[in-house]
Amino acid sequence: MKIKNLEWGSAVLEVDLEEKHLQPFGYVHGGVIASVMDAAAFWTVFLQVKDGMGLTTVKIKVNYLAPVQKGRLVANGRCIKVGKPLALGDVFINGTEGNLLAHGTATMMIVPGLKVEGQENLTQADLIFSDKSSIRACPISGSSGLRSLQSTWPT
Repeated sequence: MKIKNLEWGSAVLEVDLEEKHLQPFGYVHGGVIASVMDAAAFWTVFLQVKDGMGLTTVKIKVNYLAPVQKGRLVANGRCIKVGKPLALGDVFINGTEGNLLAHGTATMMIVPGLKVEGQENLTQADLIFSDKSSIRACPISGSSGLRSLQSTWPT
């Protein structure tokens, strides 16, 4: 899974499909699509929560609209709302040809002090990915600049 674009309130993630993503009938497993959706929703919200806060998904709803066997999944996420205890993200997943494969929403709980293991000092301002040309960093109050983080998500 690769983050291809990250902006304030939106994210684009891609997954190149492989045999390991398929269920026994030769189609991409629904869990793969749900995982991509969850990750895209997370990134749409993450930049908007205060430093020192983490996120965990408490509810995900996925509508599977078409099967897929090969190619690439492209997840386009947007942040709908960030509140005090909860945030809501919306995601459309398209195939290589641009056909709509799935749509869903994810509700995330904002958790004070929740940190990524091994990245205890990571803040939203620390995000630069390997393909820097696709990232549009937004100013975050209190940010002293950007450092690097390689983002990889197992699928």
